[in-house]
Amino acid sequence: MKIIRVKDYQAMSEAAAKIISEAVRENPQINLGLATGGSPVKMYKLLVADHQANKTVYKDVKSFNLDEYLGLPQGHPQTYHTFMHENLFNHIDIKEENIFVPDGDTKDPKATAAQYEELLEKNQIDLQLLGIGTNGHIGFNEPGSSFQGKTAVVDLTPETITANARYFEGNQDLVPTEAISMGIGSIMRAKKILLIASGANKAKVIKGLVEGAITESLPASVLQNHPDVTLVIDEAAASLLSK
Repeated sequence: MKIIRVKDYQAMSEAAAKIISEAVRENPQINLGLATGGSPVKMYKLLVADHQANKTVYKDVKSFNLDEYLGLPQGHPQTYHTFMHENLFNHIDIKEENIFVPDGDTKDPKATAAQYEELLEKNQIDLQLLGIGTNGHIGFNEPGSSFQGKTAVVDLTPETITANARYFEGNQDLVPTEAISMGIGSIMRAKKILLIASGANKAKVIKGLVEGAITESLPASVLQNHPDVTLVIDEAAASLLSK
C-alpha cells in the first residue's frame, strides 16, 4: 500500500487529479471506477480544468460508478447520476454511452444490481477511485458487509444517513434508506485502487485501514489485501497513524 501524505484538501485533490489524468493519458481506453460524495468534488473540478487546458481526451474512456441511491427519479438533483454529470461528465468529452451508473429508479432493484455486476465482470476496472465513510464503508458497503460481496441492494446505516443529510436540506427523512452498490468483491477486482481522504473525522478509520486488523467490521480494511492501492490523505486524516 502506497501512502501519499499532503497538507490539506486542496493538495489531496491536486494529487488525486494528477494520478487520474496521467492514467487517462497513458491509456485512452481506460475503465475508470468513480465515486461521489464530498471528497472528490474539487478533484473533479481539477480534472475538468486539465481537460480544458491540456486537452486530455476522454472520448474512449468508460466510467463505472460505485453506487446510486434507490428511489429517486432520474433527474433528481441528489442522484449520483446528476452529481457526476454536473461535476465532471458535462464538462469533458466522454461519450454518454460510455457512462455507467446503477439505475436507482428501477422497478426491479435486485435484477438491476445483478445486471450491473455482469457489466463489471465484462469490463475490468483499471483504476477505481474510492472515498471512505467515517464508519469505514467503501461504496455503500457498510460494516458487516461480506468481503466477497457482489453488486447488490444495500441498506444504509443511520450513521451514513445522518452524514448524507447535508445534501438533502439537512433533513434525514429525505435521505434514501437503500442504494445499489458495487460489492467489496466487485471493488477488489480493480487492477488499481486510489482512495482519498481528508479531515480529522477520517483519522480513526484511516488508522484502522492502514494499521488495524482486516475485518468486515471495518470494510475498507480489506484493501490491505489488494496488490495495488494508493492512499492520498491530508495531514488531518493521517494524524493518528503511528508512522
